[in-house]
Amino acid sequence: MAKIKIGVIGAGAAGYFAAIHASSSNSEVTILEKTSKSLAKVKISGGGRCNVTHAAFEISKLAKNYPRGEKFLKKVFRHFAVSDTVEWFESRGVSLKTEADGRMFPTTDDSQTIIDALEKEASEKGVKLIFNFPVQQVKRVAKGFEVHGKDNNFVFDRLIVCTGGSPKIDGFNFIKSLVTNIINPIPSLFTFNTPTEPIRRFMGLSVPDAHIRLEGTKLAYRGPLLITHWGLSGPAVLKLSAFGADWLHAQQYVANAHIRWQADWTEDFLAAQMGQFQQNHPKKKISGNPLFGIPARLWEHLVEKSEISEELLWQNLPKKNFHKLLQNLFCYIVHIEGKTTFKDEFVTAGGVDLAEVDPDTMMSRTCPNLFFAGEVLNIDGITGGFNFQAAWSTGYLAGKSALSILICQPIHHL
Repeated sequence: MAKIKIGVIGAGAAGYFAAIHASSSNSEVTILEKTSKSLAKVKISGGGRCNVTHAAFEISKLAKNYPRGEKFLKKVFRHFAVSDTVEWFESRGVSLKTEADGRMFPTTDDSQTIIDALEKEASEKGVKLIFNFPVQQVKRVAKGFEVHGKDNNFVFDRLIVCTGGSPKIDGFNFIKSLVTNIINPIPSLFTFNTPTEPIRRFMGLSVPDAHIRLEGTKLAYRGPLLITHWGLSGPAVLKLSAFGADWLHAQQYVANAHIRWQADWTEDFLAAQMGQFQQNHPKKKISGNPLFGIPARLWEHLVEKSEISEELLWQNLPKKNFHKLLQNLFCYIVHIEGKTTFKDEFVTAGGVDLAEVDPDTMMSRTCPNLFFAGEVLNIDGITGGFNFQAAWSTGYLAGKSALSILICQPIHHL
């Protein structure tokens, strides 16, 4: 009996995982990679440590971390979830650790550990790798799929597309002949540029648990916030950018953000604490005595922005300026003009429409024997290991399905 020829386009996390799970004594698996190296995103992720997944072991809680794809992934995760990822790597000698914020890394703190495990498994299963093969066209033929490159082509019985996200719709060109709808890609997980804001003077300064909201919306997130030389970054901003990707794109990345420097503060709490300090320390300078654990440089900026002089004592603080300081603590307004994405680690919203894909098999609903996995789909997660978990889960399911599904229905040409 002839082996099933399975092609995988893309040698990233999803592509490797799909190829590994599509491999058996009954299959011949080939990965086609457009560049000269594999698993490039795995290598650089998490500052070179590789944030493998997140300790969200309940599927309902795990799925909430995906601005696009939550309902779809709930079904996918029933087949392969976080506990399966942990077991898969640990059974191959890669122990994982959980950090305080739930992110999971290899105990080696080295992404090469993950790469080595994937490459070893693929090699042992006989997966073939073809580098420097940018796919130019895919044709549906009687025997399956004809994949054309610049100089040669391959024919596969089944095809798994794991090309990742693309910042432009052109990145999906060869897929357009196979599916009916691709959601226009837009950036997700980016930082906010604030070119006109004086706060940029404090680059490198951070607060551990801020609350940031986009003005005129209910879009908000809490977490660490970092001030950079171009604006605002840190987990709170990155997560907000993901959930607000569509809205911010529509606004052309011009908006106001409201920052509460400590997420749990209320206006009443701040007013009471400030009033108490004013009463107990009337002759202390406002500028030189930071309250609420605010970093000294940031406190001085907030005081200056509240039109309070450096020499003013608490006992002489006018009510008007008291309330300005209160507002700058509780609702500091920053004007956003633009974004910064990181080319090597970019994440996009958009891609193959999830309505076109069966979440229990990852197979196209209109093109039998065609499967998808990873960020080529209209799926994206917030920062913290969620995008890799989606890659492992969809890759696993696509690979297993490509190997096991027996197609009986006729081919639909698009």
